[in-house]
Amino acid sequence: MPKTRGRAFRNLAAAVAATGLLAACAGPSANGSETAGADNGKPLVLTTFTVIADMVAEVGGDAIQVDSITKVGAEIHGYEPTPSDLRSAASADLILDNGLGLERWFEDFVGTLNVPHVVLSEGVEPINISTGDYEGLPNPHAWMSPLAGQAYVDNIVTALSDLVPDAASEFRANGDAYQAELQALADELRAVVASLPADHRMLVTCEGAFSYLARDIGLDEAYLWPVNSDTQGTPQQIRSAIEVVRERKVPAVFCETTVNNSSQQQVARESGAEFAGNLYVDSLSESGGPVPSYLDLLRYDVNLIAEGLRG
Repeated sequence: MPKTRGRAFRNLAAAVAATGLLAACAGPSANGSETAGADNGKPLVLTTFTVIADMVAEVGGDAIQVDSITKVGAEIHGYEPTPSDLRSAASADLILDNGLGLERWFEDFVGTLNVPHVVLSEGVEPINISTGDYEGLPNPHAWMSPLAGQAYVDNIVTALSDLVPDAASEFRANGDAYQAELQALADELRAVVASLPADHRMLVTCEGAFSYLARDIGLDEAYLWPVNSDTQGTPQQIRSAIEVVRERKVPAVFCETTVNNSSQQQVARESGAEFAGNLYVDSLSESGGPVPSYLDLLRYDVNLIAEGLRG
């Protein structure tokens, strides 16, 4: 996080605290619902984005209440918390974040609060970013692999069991069932990729958000930029992607729903590939949309990728 943003956030937190808002027992959540755990007798677990909120809800069942700080469709990397977010967080019993540098605003966010938090990517073997401003740092998008997602589930089970010990056996049973679904999905996705022509197994996206998924289901990967930042879609990035697409004869390229796809549209036009659509990464859709859950997100993305790469 730039120092100016950090100072701005700390000033915001101080202003909110000075008015007594941080001490409030309730406040509106990121999705507009009331977040106070006391309202329904259930502890409130707050997550940083909607994908992991869904994972937590699957494990927690009826024993907890779950809310997400960011709304559906939000771009998580550069998110700027609001006073409403601070009020919601102050009433939480537990805050869960992804870690691996994804939420660059989060350290200052939790630093103002007396609320325990757990990092869900603990135990995942990181893939380091190889280019750009974040070279050498871990790629944060580990949840995009259903295999890595199983480590998230273990961490969720442990965190919720510490929060609600009486429901620990329920959380473990839910976690075991969820991990079995993730394993079955990983097997399904590998089979989908294995059905593609060998020379078409190259995924070209806007952001390098698919490194873990590509590694675990058998895809090669290329992208315009490694992590969403201020340097997106530069002429050099576009030229490099065009060269990869032409060299590998990649039939289709993709972008993500939370960023502008104009640079990738240019890659498609100048390389002769098809722009085959937008993939979900940082956010679920609304409940009536194509990816209302984490499992739906992974399955939707791989099916769209496979459809495009079949040419």
